[in-house]
Amino acid sequence: MKKYSLPMGKGFEEVLLPEEKVIYNIDGNPAEICHDVAGAVLDAIRNPIGTKPLRDIVAPGETVAIVISDITRLCGTAEFLPIIIAELNDTGVKDEDITIVVATGTHRGHTEEENKIVCSEDIAARIRIIQHDSRNKNELVEIGVTSSGNIVAINKHVAEADRVIITGGVSLHPFAGFGGGRKAVMPGISAYDSIMHNHAMSMSPVEGGGCNKACDASLLEGNPVHKDMVEACKLLDPDFLLNTVYTPGGEISEIVAGHWYEAWEKGCNDLLAMAGVEIEQLADVVIASAGGFPKDMNLYQATKCHMNAQFAVKKGGIMIFTLDCPDIKEPAIFTDCFSRNDMEQFEKDIRANFTIPSFVAFKSRCIINDVTAYLVTRQENFDFVRRTGHIPCKSLTEAWELAQAKLEEQDKKDYTITIMGHASATLPILKNK
Repeated sequence: MKKYSLPMGKGFEEVLLPEEKVIYNIDGNPAEICHDVAGAVLDAIRNPIGTKPLRDIVAPGETVAIVISDITRLCGTAEFLPIIIAELNDTGVKDEDITIVVATGTHRGHTEEENKIVCSEDIAARIRIIQHDSRNKNELVEIGVTSSGNIVAINKHVAEADRVIITGGVSLHPFAGFGGGRKAVMPGISAYDSIMHNHAMSMSPVEGGGCNKACDASLLEGNPVHKDMVEACKLLDPDFLLNTVYTPGGEISEIVAGHWYEAWEKGCNDLLAMAGVEIEQLADVVIASAGGFPKDMNLYQATKCHMNAQFAVKKGGIMIFTLDCPDIKEPAIFTDCFSRNDMEQFEKDIRANFTIPSFVAFKSRCIINDVTAYLVTRQENFDFVRRTGHIPCKSLTEAWELAQAKLEEQDKKDYTITIMGHASATLPILKNK
């Protein structure tokens, strides 16, 4: 027997497992950590991928819009934004000609305190910051139509700027393939209706078909959501991009900068090299953590764990999750959907009125309904957890005891186990799939 430890909240859950049954302990591939982020940012914007250096693109007197991610995204904006602005200033662009636009998508805008956290106190005090509002038609400008028929309207402060810089972080995304890059535009600064049109393509084109199989983590080719995002971004054609790439453990590995697609694409390839782990077989049991705080603050964010861990488990297998979830019922629009059991009606309702939280809830329930799912969490969460299709457990040891009983019931003596300590940021890739 061997002791294994998985993150949960700000602590860990431990369990004794038969070591010979553990076929994979997926924690990502070896990755370099960037120890001089400021230096890497400066080097990236002066030696970009696929375009001229930033200082050769902007000119004194031009207005510049910088699109940044909101506080819910891990991308290190406070580390790279001051350097971008210093470079603009050095080129002759004045502070008053720069506007920061927070790419909220459909999220709420920042408070003043959150602006200071995300942008740094100095930048928040110096530069005008606009909170994108996807529902405020007075702040939106139509810029064209994609091949899917999506009428793309975006934030007017970006559309009307002489130069546009988009920023963010490259990450695995459960239906766009990867986050970062073009997502700063769609959904980041797009109109609500444009966003819903785009995201609705994550459902199967066949009614009753559930989720679109072409829309999943790391999938870009043939992914209609990604294609529409790219077309929307191309309509704007941003002048420059800077994205961070994080290790599965949550540290900056590299900075990519330059052309809005080429530089981002390199980031995607590099992320997959770190986060994508090849496996030769699926396991009977997958034990997974989102990676602890803040990734398991609520179930909405923590289901990224489900989205990736599903690729490691056999159909009808067992999944055990360690998720603290102190705010398990936030946001309510997600949790209200997540506890629904009539999947046929659920799908019909989503198609009639698509929202992102309802889709995430639907996709998560589809995963849970295909397995036996145990959720290690706070005891005060148990009543709600039971309504979501999970079996609540107070400890990882208790969950493993229940899983063993289930394996015995299934007469599985030669069972296998895969462990994923950072499942939100790692992706099992089945060889020869």
